Amino acid sequence: MEKENITEFILLGLFPGENGKAAGSVLVSLCYLAILSGNLLILFTIRGSHLGEQPMYFFLSHLSFMDVCFTSTVAPKLIIDLLIQLNTISYNGCLTQMFCAHFFGATEIFILVAMAYDRYVAICRPLHYTVIMSRKVCCVLVMASITGAFIHSLMHVVIIINVPFCGPNWIDHFFCDVFPLLKLACTDTRLLVIIIITTTGVLSILTFVALVISYIIILNTLRSHSAKSRRKALSTCGSHITVVFMFFLPLIFTYVPMADSVSEDKVFALFYTMIGPLFNPLIYTLRNTDMKSAMRKVWCQDKWFEGN
Repeated sequence: MEKENITEFILLGLFPGENGKAAGSVLVSLCYLAILSGNLLILFTIRGSHLGEQPMYFFLSHLSFMDVCFTSTVAPKLIIDLLIQLNTISYNGCLTQMFCAHFFGATEIFILVAMAYDRYVAICRPLHYTVIMSRKVCCVLVMASITGAFIHSLMHVVIIINVPFCGPNWIDHFFCDVFPLLKLACTDTRLLVIIIITTTGVLSILTFVALVISYIIILNTLRSHSAKSRRKALSTCGSHITVVFMFFLPLIFTYVPMADSVSEDKVFALFYTMIGPLFNPLIYTLRNTDMKSAMRKVWCQDKWFEGN
């Protein structure tokens, strides 16, 4: 049978049975609302204040927007699927969801790299910061992130399009992803798995290691700064390092599989699709005095209604 005979897939979701699905739907709904509220709050605060002129917050606004988009590719359907008996998704819908998830997730990875580069220049080359991190350079970095993510996502879609599916069509996951789909293929996919691990898994590891090394260099450079400068820089870098660890570690465990455990894949996927975007706004605001000050000015002085 050819793959065209498979017109839809069935997502088994987070829970194997019916117990806890209603409570799970409520919990995911609350998390999704918190993700939307927190990230949109950051986005509109930066856009409505002077912070948007600074490269760090320019990148942060794009990161928050990608968080919203990334989670929105998974959460709404997950909420609905937890409430109904048969969780189907069309073949084209499955490919679209996979493309969007990889596109927004990969864009986040590249933006996190751009943010690390911004902090490196600000701390290690402060005299050249305004020249190196001009608005034009920031826009080029964001566009390069989007372009790289598009190529990455398109590659995964091309791989799945060329794989035959003869049945069964049960995906043991809560959204369409490349590894769960390859497990349903009625052909040898070992080479494709190696390609995906090499392109996605190894890339994630190398990016993570590069980010950690860059922050080691930054922290070493900070030793020669004043105590006040160190505190401010450590606060900013500490927030970014926390986000990097929360995003990359589950991603690495998912795309560099040490064992064939679907349940663990679901847990890791839940971290980078829901838990990370949920905590990012808290991480970037609670310890950031500039952000808290901007929030007070934007939201507590009716600037939106004054046309500013």
